[in-house]
Amino acid sequence: MITAQARAMTGPTTPFSTVTIERRDVGPTDVLLDIAYAGVCHTDVHHARAEFGHTHYPIVPGHEIAGVIREVGAEVTGLAVGDHAGIGCLVDSCRECARCLAGQESYCRRKVLTYNGIGRDGAVTFGGYSECVVADQRFVARIPDSLPLESAAPLLCAGITMYQPLRLWGAAPGRRVGILGFGGLGHIGVQISHALGAHTTVLELTGDRRADAERLGADDYRTTDGLESARDSFDLIVSTVPSNYDLSAHLDLLDFDGTFVNLGVPDEPLRIDPYTLLTNRRKLAGSMSGGMPETQKMLDFCAEHGIKAEIEVIAAKELDQAYDRLTAGDVRYRFVLDTSTIAVA
Repeated sequence: MITAQARAMTGPTTPFSTVTIERRDVGPTDVLLDIAYAGVCHTDVHHARAEFGHTHYPIVPGHEIAGVIREVGAEVTGLAVGDHAGIGCLVDSCRECARCLAGQESYCRRKVLTYNGIGRDGAVTFGGYSECVVADQRFVARIPDSLPLESAAPLLCAGITMYQPLRLWGAAPGRRVGILGFGGLGHIGVQISHALGAHTTVLELTGDRRADAERLGADDYRTTDGLESARDSFDLIVSTVPSNYDLSAHLDLLDFDGTFVNLGVPDEPLRIDPYTLLTNRRKLAGSMSGGMPETQKMLDFCAEHGIKAEIEVIAAKELDQAYDRLTAGDVRYRFVLDTSTIAVA
C-alpha cells in the first residue's frame, strides 16, 4: 500500500487535521497521481459537514484534482509519467450499463465518488485534499500543458458541470444564454458560453459582479429587479443557484421552446407555477457533472480558448476558514488547496 498525508474531518463540526491515509498499489490499468492542487467545491462542505446525511468519517474531501503523474500501470495507454492530469467527481463506475457504454459515467447507478464513496474493495474513498491518489486510467483526464494546474483543478467539477448542459442544449452563435448565478460555476459557464459563440447574459441578485462578468465575456448583466424587461428573451438558462429562489420568475424569461437547466441543490424542493412551464412550451431539465470523454473535450476546449477558473489559493491550515467563507459566498470565485502545505499544517 502507498501512504500519504491528507487533511480530514472526523465529525461534522470538528476542524480539519492532518492524517495518514492509504492508497492502493498501482495496478495494470492504474495511474498514480501526485496531487499539486485540489479545488474546494461547495459539495465538499455539504459532505464534510454531513449536510447530505450520508457522510463516512474520517472524510478527506476533494474532487477537483490536478497534479503530475508519478507512475502508470503496464496496461495504461495515452498517459505517461510526468504528464499533467486530473481527476473529477468519479473514480469508478460499473462500466457495463448503457450510461457507461455511452461515456456518461456520472449517471451510472453504481458510480464510485472520488471521496465519501464505497469502492469495489468495500473501502471508503478518500479525495484530493491529500498528497497523491491512485485511480483507473478511465477516470483520469489529461490536462493540457497550457492550463496552469491551480486554475485547471476546478474545471474537473465546475468546468464539466457547466460545459455539458451548454453543449447539450445548444449554446452557439445566434442563441441567447442566461447564466443564473455568477459564482464558482457561473464564472466558468460565462467563459464557456462566450467561447461557444452564444449571446451570454448573467442573471444576479446585485450588480457588484458586473465588471468581472463583462471581463470574462458576458454580453449583458441583469439583476433581479430588471427581470420584467427580459421576459421571453432566452433560449437557454443554466442555473447554478444552490439556495431557494423564485423559479417561476426565471422560467418566465424563456422564449418559445426554451430550456431551463437546474444544477443547484436547494434546501427545499423546487416549486413552480405550472402555467409558466406551459407558456412558450418551456422545458425544465437537470444535469450533473459529465462523463470522462466529455471531460477531456472540456479540458481541451478550455485550453484552446484560454478558459480557466479565477482562484484564491489557500494553505491546508486555512480550510476551515475557507469552508465558512464559501458558505457565506465570500470568494471570487473558487478556492484551491495547495497540497504541498498539508504536511506542515
